[in-house]
Amino acid sequence: MCDVCNKAFHDKCTLKLHVSIHSEERPYVCDVCGISFRLRGDLKVHQRIHTGDLPYACVECNKSFKRSGQLKVHQRTHTGERLYSCGICNKTFTEKGSLKKHQRVHTGERPYSCGKCNKSFTQNGSLKKHQCVHDGERPYSCDMCGKSFKLKGILKAHQRIHTGDLQYACVECNKSFRWSGQLKVHQRTHTGDLPYACLECKKSFRHLGNLKVHQRIHTGERLYSCGICDKSFTEKGSLKKHQRVHDGERPYSCGKCNKSFTQKGSLKRHLCVHDGERPYSCGMCNKPFTEKGSLKRHLRVHDGERPYSCGICNKSFTKKGILKIHQRVHDRERPYSCGKCNKSFTQKGSLKRHLPVHDGERPYSCDMCGKSFKLKGNLKAHQRIHTGNLQYACVECNKSFK
Repeated sequence: MCDVCNKAFHDKCTLKLHVSIHSEERPYVCDVCGISFRLRGDLKVHQRIHTGDLPYACVECNKSFKRSGQLKVHQRTHTGERLYSCGICNKTFTEKGSLKKHQRVHTGERPYSCGKCNKSFTQNGSLKKHQCVHDGERPYSCDMCGKSFKLKGILKAHQRIHTGDLQYACVECNKSFRWSGQLKVHQRTHTGDLPYACLECKKSFRHLGNLKVHQRIHTGERLYSCGICDKSFTEKGSLKKHQRVHDGERPYSCGKCNKSFTQKGSLKRHLCVHDGERPYSCGMCNKPFTEKGSLKRHLRVHDGERPYSCGICNKSFTKKGILKIHQRVHDRERPYSCGKCNKSFTQKGSLKRHLPVHDGERPYSCDMCGKSFKLKGNLKAHQRIHTGNLQYACVECNKSFK
């Protein structure tokens, strides 16, 4: 038994090796670089750095290692053995150290802190990479384009742009990536693994960055502000998209009608107009939609859900946009003005309907009597004279109206 920590051992030799942990004595010195060690075995392993000796080879892939323990861990990549399980999310690992690092995702522990900005990290390697931000040093240069990098690994990944080498391939779909981390995140689309969970609402994410952005919903933090209108955003990408409102940039153009858009998603939705595709159908009334989100909003018609409430009068709405328009009633905002009479409106559609008053245009004609109207709604109401359709009925006396 050890006299210092009371740990017990089966044999005297193992006890002797253990006792050296408590001692500051390091009697075994490397004759090449001068680093000293407590145990002779540790010195022996260290010397292989200088000699290049890798005595432990994997019989499956011939990869070699300095230590037998490293080979043992490596062999688990072939056998699929994962001995270490997380008690919170049941994720498994081949190494105890990997489990320890993973558990910090759940505990929020960040033991490695930057001495210059107090930013903290879960891994020592992440801190090391971060510290390059402060010193500005970029020692690794690309010999093809001259671009320089802070880390050797980033240079290596960059060079694949020139060589076209995508060495990390997904075994499920054969999609390839420059970075092993990109492959790891991609594989979660197949496994459904969402390792990053929000402690506030339990929503989970594939990527740590997505969790970080999501958490700003709870904290109210908006790091990115527009320099023109001071509107702020949780994501840099959202600010970039917003700035197109001011500069008029519309980088996404339709190849069929040349209509352009500020966002790629808007172009994607527009393209459905040309191909007529409506893949999302309502299970209650079979109405088809071009987008999943449009179907989701439509379903509120059936279930009566109104998730967007006005903070002033408590009136609720099915869509966020409708709530926004409603709020103009309270703040008296009328952002859409007529250039001919300065009359202003709360909605763009109301301005559009008003404009025919000035130009005298009557584009909507009745196909039965030829009478024309400025608004489509007025034509619709007029046609009920011919059809006899009285769709508005009084619940008290059953009298109907056009």
